[in-house]
Amino acid sequence: MKKLFCVLTLALSVSACKTTEPLYYHGAYNQAVYAYFKADDTTLEDQIATIQQTIQAAAQAGKPVAPGIHAHLGLLYFDTGNSDLGQQHFEQEKVLFPESAKYLDFLLKSRQGV
Repeated sequence: MKKLFCVLTLALSVSACKTTEPLYYHGAYNQAVYAYFKADDTTLEDQIATIQQTIQAAAQAGKPVAPGIHAHLGLLYFDTGNSDLGQQHFEQEKVLFPESAKYLDFLLKSRQGV
């Protein structure tokens, strides 16, 4: 009887554990941000490629990208001198996450020297 109780308890505890999938796709985003701030041997172009691969992988998986991915990609494009693509990704971030609009507008104004 004691063994049956232990087996049932174990079965219930294992079946009660439910894992949930993350709401957003992060991919290699965390590593890219770390590489950016650490400024080690990773070039801006390598970081851009990593973020673009993350965005493509999210699309293939049918999941939305995590907040900040398009903003970070825009920042990388601004750092390489490609302000058009930088602004495009800032705008994409604002569309996906409207709560970031004021901050991204502030960053755009500071980039433009207004």
